[in-house]
Amino acid sequence: MGDLEATFNSFCAFGAGAKGAAATMDNSKFAKLFRDLKLLDKKLTATDIDIIFNRPEVKSKTDRKITFAQFQNALVLVAEKKYGQGEDGVKKLKDKIAAGKGPGTSGVTKATKAGAVDRLTDTSKYTGSHKERFDDAGKGKGLDGRKDFDNKAESGYVGGYKGKDTYDKTH
Repeated sequence: MGDLEATFNSFCAFGAGAKGAAATMDNSKFAKLFRDLKLLDKKLTATDIDIIFNRPEVKSKTDRKITFAQFQNALVLVAEKKYGQGEDGVKKLKDKIAAGKGPGTSGVTKATKAGAVDRLTDTSKYTGSHKERFDDAGKGKGLDGRKDFDNKAESGYVGGYKGKDTYDKTH
């Protein structure tokens, strides 16, 4: 039974964000458990799971989540629907859930690298002053790539100005 409770807790915690949150399961996570563990078929549909979750034998009308004890009550109803009457069905269902892995994230959006990003971050295609900021391997030079090493520029000399150092003499 410890494995069944561990599976229950892993589905309860899925997407919750906070560690150590209360081990209660809402309807969507209850349905996800049966979807992820591939327990749905023609006898047991997603609609049946939804109806069983909201039955008065499982939880009161005002409750939105179920505890582990309520989950076990729901499993009896699910086993009855899937396998028919008898304790064998309940044991078989509990074994399948206990043997199953935790919640999966199939079909989620994956990060893709767009062609534009590759083109914009390829340092071998940089030109002008930007090219000087990177070495041949494409690694940035840091401050050395940003420093202006032109002695005339450090002194304040402007390229088109003809009368360098003449201001103090004329004024």
